[in-house]
Amino acid sequence: MEITVINHPLALSRLTIMRDERTDNSGFRAALADLGAMLIYEASRELEIENFNINTPVAKAQGTRLKQPPIIVPIIRAGLGMIDPALSMIPDAQVGFIGLARDEETHEPVPYLEALPEDLSNQPVFLVDPMLATGGSLLHALNLLVERGASDITCVCIISAEEGVAALRESGLPVRLVTTVIDPRLDENAYIIPGLGDAGDRLYGPRNIDLSSEN
Repeated sequence: MEITVINHPLALSRLTIMRDERTDNSGFRAALADLGAMLIYEASRELEIENFNINTPVAKAQGTRLKQPPIIVPIIRAGLGMIDPALSMIPDAQVGFIGLARDEETHEPVPYLEALPEDLSNQPVFLVDPMLATGGSLLHALNLLVERGASDITCVCIISAEEGVAALRESGLPVRLVTTVIDPRLDENAYIIPGLGDAGDRLYGPRNIDLSSEN
């Protein structure tokens, strides 16, 4: 599996803001927007391009555009914070959605939303989620994408844990990873150490999701 770690001073400065417990929701969102755009920039490096002719005010020139923009697929809810940065870099990208909550007892993903094209064959996909911890959520999402024919998938994660990276690598799925850092371990609650806490809570405030099937 191809792994790209963005070891850039500007990326690391935004990551520091996100790690800092003193950073409030608005500061966290702003840092995520900056860092998310940097990661999307790097993830797009190998996308196929096409050239075409344009006229500048003084002469002819050759223009460049993406031959096939990727579909951006955030894992809700924390992944929602990466949509705007992705679209700021690739404004003609489509967006799909996968909703997964975390069962706090089993640490397993609990699906509750899926909004994707039926056929993703020959379609580049950027699967975005700020955190790669155990890898359970990303693997669930990856399998949904592969079931629809996706074979060119890039996971874009702000921060990753060794365990989650190993899970992706061992899955054998057609995926590469773009991230800012790979942290060494998870705690007993499957939070990344040192990590940055719960990305969803730090973006939007504490959640209260009922995972039961009762109304």
